[in-house]
Amino acid sequence: MRKFVMAALGGTLAGALATTQIAGPLLAQEAAKTSNVYEQLDLFGDVFERIRAQYVEEVDARKLIEAAINGMLTSLDPHSSYLSPQDAAQMRIQTRGEFGGLGITVTQEEGFVKVISPMDGTPAAEAGIESGDFITHVDGESVLGLNLDQAVELMRGPVGSEIIITVVREGEAEPFDVPMIRDTIKLTAVRSRTEGESVVLRITTFNDQTYENLESGMKEQIEAAGGIDAVNGFVIDLRNNPGGLLTQAIRVSDAFLDAGEIVSTRGRNVQDGERFNATPGDLAQGKPIVVLINGGSASASEIVAGALQDHRRAVVVGTKSFGKGSVQTVMPLRNEGSMRVTTARYYTPSGRSIQALGVSPNIIVEQPRRDPEAEEQEDPTTASRLRSEADLRGSLNNDSLSEDEIKQIEADRAKARAAAELLQEDYQLAYAIDILKGLSALGPND
Repeated sequence: MRKFVMAALGGTLAGALATTQIAGPLLAQEAAKTSNVYEQLDLFGDVFERIRAQYVEEVDARKLIEAAINGMLTSLDPHSSYLSPQDAAQMRIQTRGEFGGLGITVTQEEGFVKVISPMDGTPAAEAGIESGDFITHVDGESVLGLNLDQAVELMRGPVGSEIIITVVREGEAEPFDVPMIRDTIKLTAVRSRTEGESVVLRITTFNDQTYENLESGMKEQIEAAGGIDAVNGFVIDLRNNPGGLLTQAIRVSDAFLDAGEIVSTRGRNVQDGERFNATPGDLAQGKPIVVLINGGSASASEIVAGALQDHRRAVVVGTKSFGKGSVQTVMPLRNEGSMRVTTARYYTPSGRSIQALGVSPNIIVEQPRRDPEAEEQEDPTTASRLRSEADLRGSLNNDSLSEDEIKQIEADRAKARAAAELLQEDYQLAYAIDILKGLSALGPND
């Protein structure tokens, strides 16, 4: 019995020794890490005090600290940043759909400001700014060496004031200046219209108004068409949509899905991941859907396109999207400012991350660049029209058709002419509508 007790004690002692041997180094490593962090913070304090005491001019301590915080965040990725109290307030206004500026969404690439997309109906869009443009100078001042927030600050100013930005564009031999007048940007999140028998839903941003605008716009267009049976499908135009609120992207996707996952997010810790699923109900009532995307479609736009594509609910047409597959969380700070930090990546229902890859369309359709000289030429739909039998003097009339049949033929011809005009104006949209026509033609006969 005594030997047994001694053996048990020996086992306990060995276990204690083993635990100590393992835990001891781990605790030492953790203590070393903590000590190293405190040393770096002491270094920061030392540098800060030396700048305050020895810099050639007196510095604002608050601005210096804010710049240090912003530098820390922007070093992580292009989408993390510090928001001063003023910037935080401005961001809250933007999500409500009205703010002052140029109407341009930008990121940073190779030290320059890169345009993600201009917003519809804004000074930037009217001035011809395009997705993929690089902004090198603002009012003659180079943006090289500035972080994104500093470059954006240069472009801000009073409503009604003039600004000149210098743009480098692929395909253009030389940089060129683009003058603009700053204006109050009022965003209509969704614009709806009907082209032929197709309802076009142009979603420009994902703010607090997006889903409500979408729902009301669809209802109006369906009623104007004479009911859902008179509509052959829907085009969701997400081109040059820079994204916005994740919640709105989920609601828009859910509007056209009856079930299944919409998007999932995965952060640093597995337990922090989230999955968002669709609820029953389809605003399109099963009608075919075509989604239009391009290089200016980012973030929330890619969530919608990816979800509808993975569920085979829509045909995605256009060019590869921007590839912003990360989630930013805005965290309030004690000074009424905020920090915007990347906290997760999002994944489409099939489990793919589109970070840096983008959403690839099912059908690649490039948008031809407009040729001003070609636009001045006569409309080819009328200029090159061949003469027909009806143009010949003394030709016989077609007496086999009723007046209603003749009117129907003329109406069909008018639709064809409108389609031809749309093809010249917006090739990608015309292509999307043609897809809906084809899908409708293959549908069941009543």
